[in-house]
Amino acid sequence: MFPRRAPGHRLATAAVALGLLCSLNTSAWAGARDPAHGSARITRVPSAAGSETPLSGFAIRSTADVGDSAAAVSSPGYPAKGWYPAGPRSTVLAALLADGVYDDPFVSTNLQKIPKSLFQVPWWYRSDFTVADPAHRTYLDFSGVISAADVYVNGRQVATTADVTGAYTRHELDVTSLVKDGTNTVAFRIQPNNPNKNLTMGWLDWLQPPPDQNMGIVRDVLVRRGGPVALRDAHVVTKLAVPSLETADLTVKAQARNDSDAPVTAEVSGTVAGVTLTRSVELAAHQTRTVTFAPTDTPGLHLTSPKVWWPAGMGGQPLYDLDLTASVGGTASDTAHESFGIRDVRAPLNSDGARQYSINGRRLLIKGGGWSPDEFLRWDRAYVEDRLKYAVDLGLNAIRLEGHIEPDEFFDLADRLGVLTLPGWECCDKWEGQTNPGESGEKWTATDYRVAQASMAAEAARLRDHPSVVSFLIGSDAAPDATIEKNYLDALDAADWTVPVVPAASDKSTPQLGSSGMKMTGPYDWVPPGYWYAKREGGATGFNSETSAGPDIPTLDTLRRMMTPAELDTLWKNPDAKQYHRSPSATFGTLKVYDAALTGRYGAPKSLTDYVRKAQLAQYENVRAQYEAYERNQTDASKPSTGVVYWMFNSGWTSLHWQLMDRYLDQGGAYFGAKKANEQLHVQYSYDDRSVAVVNNRHTPVSGLTARATLFNPDGTQKYDRTVTGVSVQGDGAHSTALALPASVSGLASTYLARLTLTDADGREVSRNVYWLSTRSDTLDWAKTDWWHTPTTGYADLTGLSSMAQVPVTATASTTEADGRSTTTVTVRNAGTGKTPSLLTDVHLVDANGRPVLPVRWSDNAVSLWPGESATLTATYRTADLHGSSPQVRVSGWNALERTVPAGAPEPSVPLSSR
Repeated sequence: MFPRRAPGHRLATAAVALGLLCSLNTSAWAGARDPAHGSARITRVPSAAGSETPLSGFAIRSTADVGDSAAAVSSPGYPAKGWYPAGPRSTVLAALLADGVYDDPFVSTNLQKIPKSLFQVPWWYRSDFTVADPAHRTYLDFSGVISAADVYVNGRQVATTADVTGAYTRHELDVTSLVKDGTNTVAFRIQPNNPNKNLTMGWLDWLQPPPDQNMGIVRDVLVRRGGPVALRDAHVVTKLAVPSLETADLTVKAQARNDSDAPVTAEVSGTVAGVTLTRSVELAAHQTRTVTFAPTDTPGLHLTSPKVWWPAGMGGQPLYDLDLTASVGGTASDTAHESFGIRDVRAPLNSDGARQYSINGRRLLIKGGGWSPDEFLRWDRAYVEDRLKYAVDLGLNAIRLEGHIEPDEFFDLADRLGVLTLPGWECCDKWEGQTNPGESGEKWTATDYRVAQASMAAEAARLRDHPSVVSFLIGSDAAPDATIEKNYLDALDAADWTVPVVPAASDKSTPQLGSSGMKMTGPYDWVPPGYWYAKREGGATGFNSETSAGPDIPTLDTLRRMMTPAELDTLWKNPDAKQYHRSPSATFGTLKVYDAALTGRYGAPKSLTDYVRKAQLAQYENVRAQYEAYERNQTDASKPSTGVVYWMFNSGWTSLHWQLMDRYLDQGGAYFGAKKANEQLHVQYSYDDRSVAVVNNRHTPVSGLTARATLFNPDGTQKYDRTVTGVSVQGDGAHSTALALPASVSGLASTYLARLTLTDADGREVSRNVYWLSTRSDTLDWAKTDWWHTPTTGYADLTGLSSMAQVPVTATASTTEADGRSTTTVTVRNAGTGKTPSLLTDVHLVDANGRPVLPVRWSDNAVSLWPGESATLTATYRTADLHGSSPQVRVSGWNALERTVPAGAPEPSVPLSSR
């Protein structure tokens, strides 16, 4: 609690809530200013007890341009002429971009042209709201202030920057005595942000940092109304019987707070999971009491046959609701609502010291990606949902948030989609300033300890009921010291946190929690596919919290959107050139390591198109190998793999590295390599011992499988073929070795293709995987491994792929539409008359102008077809994303002649009953 401010209004800080948050897409507010003054739209606040109304937007202006007093700025009727409109969640720069002040920062070096000096002074945020009944109590409830703020209501200061500081701290201001009938004004004087000095958020080497360092308000500011008794901190603690899953105990808790000057008796009542709750609570003036409902006093809270929440691919995602009302004298005073799921999460250390997660008694390999919000923290629910659906489509089960912890809606979506989340604090800036001396963060002051603990308390209270949240990482590159750890754990315990707490994402430990059970050994730049199979460094053993082979060059469509012709020319011609769209880091500033490997393995690029097509091939094989190695090793008796987080899942801007899909949600080799590797039932090649393994990520065992491996020279001449029948494999990530390819095959070229197929007992093909390999292996110089990669001294010879003859691939497509979504069905066929296969044939859905229709989810893509073979693929997408155009299908590939065919205008699908 912070000390009381002026008489009559009390400042109660609830410790951090949310953090990182992205701001609402401010483009929606570009025209929301008052025509005379430019002020934000007025928010109408109802009087209903328990109502929570977000301010609908702000008017913002630099203090350098405002000479009026704080009292004037924060008073109703102030003429905010010339102020910029901003959305309800908006950084300063996000608002300026939405108002068209600067050109698209994702294109070329436009971001570099925005002057940083504009953001070295405080900025005003002001908003008006109306209240019809000032007799009801009124509170301001907010978090997500970056970096700190003085807060004013109707000309009076109600909080200072000493009170409101830190991106994740949550604050509740009782402003009842200041609110009047009619229009009221709230104003924030936002301080500049410096991630090395403030417990907020920074970008390190992810992307070119925003010039305003994300200063602003990136979460909703809520106006809450109620009576004398407030309900706060409502939540449900669940305990599931494992392994039976037959029963679950629920414990409901809430804080009842008497904000009046007289004693009251409150009736707290409601329902949870269909169980009725009721309790009478006596409260002295300004007293707060915890109200608890447990199975011991409410037998219905012992559930039989509970609906259990599972990650996607393992079961359903049922959610329960908690609804509470506090009444005084028969009149509702406040309400509370929470959704929650029932599941059990554990993550002990295995015998090798690696963290092994299980959910509802079933062990699982964490297969994840590192999450990035929008660079300017703009919140766009549809865009976030699209990305999370991509995660499910890829067969991933987890997303790691290293700082930049998203708002509530993100976790609501993860709950519904079944995506596990691993939130935690970020590395290397002020968050680790006390314990990571090698980085740029400043040492902590006494205030920082309090802000960090308040941040932990608020995030814990916000995240604890989300079944998708399965951990919190209280450290990243560095672990907290004993004092910081105790503060965090005290806050988590007070919030009834029930899932594992991990001391760091790196191989560090803390006094109470012990070892992290995770490793952060890289790599972050290019390594060959075979690297992932070594049980050392970043290879497939233990839990690797962030790792990849670095660059992920986008598709040609995206590159042309984000770079100028001159920049694109440099991209493929000059490996030593600094690439603005890679990283501000000197380590990752160029593509030198990546380009050397591309040339060494595939041959020097001959054009931009050639560079990009080789990049897609290289990214497909590398991302596939990374996930496949961890998949294969997950049930090993010795040094099994327990988790891998691809660094990164996505990028916050238009990037050349660390992304499985690009900013515009286009999909290339990295995406489809991951999708292939994470099939539920999967046949794969092992780079370390040439074995062909079958991995079963389903729960039930499978038998009666047939595995076949065939080797071809690049011209399609078959050189080896073997079929093994009667293959069986246990479930839950087990693998079975079907066969091993021979060390040498007569007549096999230096570059060759391996086609693996898996058919079930009925002869249906259930998995197909095609590799391009070499009789000459990549050579790693393990002795010179550093934190970001292991050098390669010799490259595999894949240059023979360039000799593959071009083959004709035909395509036919049709489209249906239902409920605003379209489905395009495409059949592609290798129509060649010779032996040459079509390697990595890509199908892109485009509009009449040839522009990709995005987002789109394909049943399969990047397929390889031998002459006479065909594949039928389906693409699902929002009909509105065609923008009135008819869909077309563009077919291309490594050696396929590119062609575009019509897919037919979306036609309404006809229900079977109507046919």
